[in-house]
Amino acid sequence: MARDKAPKPDLVTRDYTIHLSKRVHKQQFKKRAPRAVKEIRKFAEKAMGTKDVRIDTRLNKYVWSTGIKNPPTRVRVRLSRKRNEDEEADEKLYTLAQLVEVSSFKGLQTENVEAA
Repeated sequence: MARDKAPKPDLVTRDYTIHLSKRVHKQQFKKRAPRAVKEIRKFAEKAMGTKDVRIDTRLNKYVWSTGIKNPPTRVRVRLSRKRNEDEEADEKLYTLAQLVEVSSFKGLQTENVEAA
């Protein structure tokens, strides 16, 4: 007999730190930055449970800022699960990944962000 899980809150926003260097380790140089973007997408998909993940332009520029060979070691990301406005969309929700600029990654935890 399976226990009923409490329904997940529809719209939620959380801050995560993604360790990119362990995700692009042993990748050839010309595929590192594209792989980093794919890994951010994969992380967001798993964390938020939506297939539709949209990456903000500032986050994309940050990943590519040091070139194709050398993406940043870590990135702080704000993942927001939002409602899809398009009626014909396959899924009702999508995830928006945005860059959160921090001075240091030391001691940061996953945090829930209250919608302001």
